[in-house]
Amino acid sequence: MEALQFSTYGPPDVLTVAEVDEPHAGPGQIRIAVRAAGVTPGDHYLRSGRMRDMVPIALPHVPGVDAAGIVDEVGAGGTGVRLGDAVFGLVDIARLGGAAAEFAVLVAWAPKPESFSWEQAGGAAANVETATRALDRLGVEAGTTLLVEGAAGGVGTVAIQLAVARGATVLGTAREPNHGVLAALGAIPTTYGPGLADRVAALAPHGVDAVLDCAGSGSLPDLVAIAGGPTRVVTIADLRAAEHGVEISRTGGPGATEAPHYESLAVAAALADEGRFTVPLAAVFELKDAAAAHELSESGHARGKIVLTL
Repeated sequence: MEALQFSTYGPPDVLTVAEVDEPHAGPGQIRIAVRAAGVTPGDHYLRSGRMRDMVPIALPHVPGVDAAGIVDEVGAGGTGVRLGDAVFGLVDIARLGGAAAEFAVLVAWAPKPESFSWEQAGGAAANVETATRALDRLGVEAGTTLLVEGAAGGVGTVAIQLAVARGATVLGTAREPNHGVLAALGAIPTTYGPGLADRVAALAPHGVDAVLDCAGSGSLPDLVAIAGGPTRVVTIADLRAAEHGVEISRTGGPGATEAPHYESLAVAAALADEGRFTVPLAAVFELKDAAAAHELSESGHARGKIVLTL
């Protein structure tokens, strides 16, 4: 099969499309013919070598942890799914890749919502799992006031919707051109950077109960002060979190802090079927143009999810 891969660490142009052996579904797994696969910041962290000491991987490596497609193989003991079903889901996160290929083996999945395009479904699972894991760690529920730093990105746009569905009030930071998007998803938008504490105090005079940092931009000291302590802040992006007493939420591979929240996929699918959840797309690229997708991801200015199509 054809798959995206890199054989050496480096810039986006180390990515190539190559012929590799097809994977097959093991017990409790399914294989899909991939229609679309998501691009996550973790993909470019691994490709660039930024995490080579923290998360060693075997090269060549096929990136991508979430995908959507048609079930074409069901492993032994697999139930609740049939050949030909349209699904979205996650590969074994411990492998840190494998989705950006013609065929991918999923360990967690849910039916593709009718309202989702293949691109939306292909980019849904990783952000849903990540956002749910962080919201659960923060105890976000009805009545919670949550601040999301970097709310216009893939995880941020998903976290807003999932938190609102729980009954939380959500404030989100982003550049002003993205404020309309945040408001449409149910958040109260504001800008990030100097003066954030004052802006948050004006929007939430009773304070915030929890903060989710999706940006990793070095703002943790300010976010801790806004939240009233480091235990009320979770980051998914700042690798220096421990210096500020903040937990970084990671799953899969060395250094994982908690187990994957696979049950979140069915929850998100149900919300989508009710018209209460969507996946904003930043851009869609063909597999051969994956280098451009990684460049956009690295820029930090993508509004929503970046997706590759096959």
